Amino acid sequence: MQDPTAPDDRGSGAGRGAGGRRHRSPGGKALTRLLQELERTGRGREAAAAVARAVPGLEASRQQELITEAVGPPEVRPPARDRVPVPPDREDGTAGAPPPREAAERVRSGAADARSLAVVYRETAERLAATPRVRGPAWRSLGPWTVPNGQTYGLSRVNVSGRISAIAVDPGNAAHLLVGAAGGGIWESADRGASWAPRTDDAATLTTGALAFDPASSGTVLAGTGEGNFWARLGTGVLRSTDGGTTWAPLCTDPFVGRGFYDLAFDPTRRGTVLAGTTDGLYASVDGGASWTPRRSSATWSVAVSANGEALAACADGLFRSDDGGSVWRAVTLPGPGTFPYARFAVAIAPSDPGVAYAWAADADEVARLWRRTGGTDWARVPAPVGLQTVQAWYDWFLGVAPDRADQVYLGAIDVYRGDRSGTTWSWQDVSTRKTGGDSIHPDQHAIAFEPGAPAVVYVGNDGGLFRSPDRGVHWEDLNHGLAITEFEYLAQDHTSETWLLGGTQDNGTNRWTGSPNWTHVQDGDGGDCAVNRDDPRTVFHTFFDMNLERSGSRGDPGTWTGVSPPVPSGERSLFYPPLETSATAGRTVAFGGGALYVSRDDAGSWKRLPFPAPGSGSAMYVPHGDEVLVGTTRGRLYRTRWQGGAWSPLAALTPPRPDAWISDIHADPADTDRIWVTHSTIGGGRIWHSADGGATWDDRSAGLPPLPLNAVEVDPRDRDRIWVAADLGVYGSTDAGVTWQAFAGGLPNALVGDIVLHPGARLLRAGTRNRGVWEVSVDG
Repeated sequence: MQDPTAPDDRGSGAGRGAGGRRHRSPGGKALTRLLQELERTGRGREAAAAVARAVPGLEASRQQELITEAVGPPEVRPPARDRVPVPPDREDGTAGAPPPREAAERVRSGAADARSLAVVYRETAERLAATPRVRGPAWRSLGPWTVPNGQTYGLSRVNVSGRISAIAVDPGNAAHLLVGAAGGGIWESADRGASWAPRTDDAATLTTGALAFDPASSGTVLAGTGEGNFWARLGTGVLRSTDGGTTWAPLCTDPFVGRGFYDLAFDPTRRGTVLAGTTDGLYASVDGGASWTPRRSSATWSVAVSANGEALAACADGLFRSDDGGSVWRAVTLPGPGTFPYARFAVAIAPSDPGVAYAWAADADEVARLWRRTGGTDWARVPAPVGLQTVQAWYDWFLGVAPDRADQVYLGAIDVYRGDRSGTTWSWQDVSTRKTGGDSIHPDQHAIAFEPGAPAVVYVGNDGGLFRSPDRGVHWEDLNHGLAITEFEYLAQDHTSETWLLGGTQDNGTNRWTGSPNWTHVQDGDGGDCAVNRDDPRTVFHTFFDMNLERSGSRGDPGTWTGVSPPVPSGERSLFYPPLETSATAGRTVAFGGGALYVSRDDAGSWKRLPFPAPGSGSAMYVPHGDEVLVGTTRGRLYRTRWQGGAWSPLAALTPPRPDAWISDIHADPADTDRIWVTHSTIGGGRIWHSADGGATWDDRSAGLPPLPLNAVEVDPRDRDRIWVAADLGVYGSTDAGVTWQAFAGGLPNALVGDIVLHPGARLLRAGTRNRGVWEVSVDG
């Protein structure tokens, strides 16, 4: 692994870039991804609120600059219909979610609030789960079962899986673990993480933010859906298990539909009392989570309840305390400087001495603040570790106190730091990134837990998966075997082999499958789009974030990649994961879409820049053959260029099927490139369109599909009327050119499907999901 401070570092955390290009804007790379995710689906009006929450210390003008850097300047951003004002009761949590019919109409009209959209996701997932299973092909998982040689910022390498957002250890059985994956559901292990089983693949949402065992009855477990760190908008309420986490059922929906969870905590002194920290505020329940009462409206990230019933809550506007089961909360004054609202805040009470507590915050100016309480009342400042990064505190943050040592704390940010107090002096170690001795783990920390009865055993969840230390962070082992929760952004395939795929993954690099459930980690960083030369599949390409492209002449073997990025003018913006395509038939044409179209006819050896006639960033492309490229933009424009007379023609605008809607994918028939398919991920209108006349006119083929974002389209080369689309939930097929649609096959988890590819020889359709890995199904039964 390269030194993460080196100029050409390709690490994965905040501030680590590729090819010397750093990404150090406030909020880090995760905020850029979140803003583009909102814009992709037509939720751009929520961007300002997202920035304000993540980096509250920025002036309004600088907050708008961040949005502009991610999704474009406001004067050219589309006046999409979803920016119509929505009823206040749908946004402030004062009323329940709308009925399904009303929610669907709002989504179809483009005027969807967060609750309406979450209801549509829930209804779609429930219909998919209720669809009768008939004899025929079924989806099967290709893993990754694990990915060896994953990246860290230290000297050692680790096995990785995907982002873990919550951890719970059974208080009655230390070998029994539950984890929540960001968008990959709840997983259970009976052997301390040696093996895993998914438990909520058919749930209304797989996004998970919090888990908690009932200390009075460990067979009862609650799960808060909607990952507060990123996928909050997909929350559908609280799930409950009465068999320790093996089976789950919805316990309540309102008031949490369209909201995300950060924390759940049972009060051990008041049976049935539960506290919840959510994106929407602090809530309390006195009936085991069946119903909830809002107690504070400020975002609440962390809740701690001691063995004597004292509760502390870390909120955006400060620290609060309750002694009556969470009914009344009083502000706690913390000494020293600090600016509100906090970008992130956590609180913990020492299990071995409830009079000792800690509060751990990144304030509005992204300054780390740590406090320690003694005697139950007296708070004092503690110097934070030197070198700790807070740029992504809104996304990377936790606090834990050793169960047996009130003077030992663990702070999670990008790295994990352990602090030990001796007298009045604190010593700090970075226990996740080691340059000498010990082990390292993946960066970007989200959750911590301890093993009951073994206080030296620490579990940590981060962007790379789950890790266990037997000795307080000195040594680590990965628990990422069978935990198939990798978040795939894009897939590429070798048409000459049915057992070869290349996939870019969120924060876990680019990985290759060659038939084994263990995938090969072929490059570090944030893995983006991938492509393969159709004539010579030894030549493959992958991207990092921004316009950073590499090529391998050895089928992507580790260590064979070289940089072949086009020369991009300073200040030109692209998507975080720009689209990349090679010719679908023959030739060495490569196309790369940023703030302009970049096209090469020699496997990225040289480039031609073709500026877009109108503002926008490339969001989708297709290269039907080596002499033609189609490109779509985030602003709904569609262009074509052809190789004519020894040069690429300027981009010619085609009639856009749906102006101002994000184009997510394109397909053109190589035998007749006037036959074009276009998909949109923006809600509130048609999301798949067909043209038979080169884009002069378009037919909307969205009827029969759920009103959700569509992300990819594939066309059967044997039958041009047979097509498939990937949606935010599910894959759907049509045999009549989109006149009618059906959910395609059974067995696919209810995860977001970001990309699909059809292997024409093997007749296998592959789907890359967000946090449930890669799946395949035979299209012919």
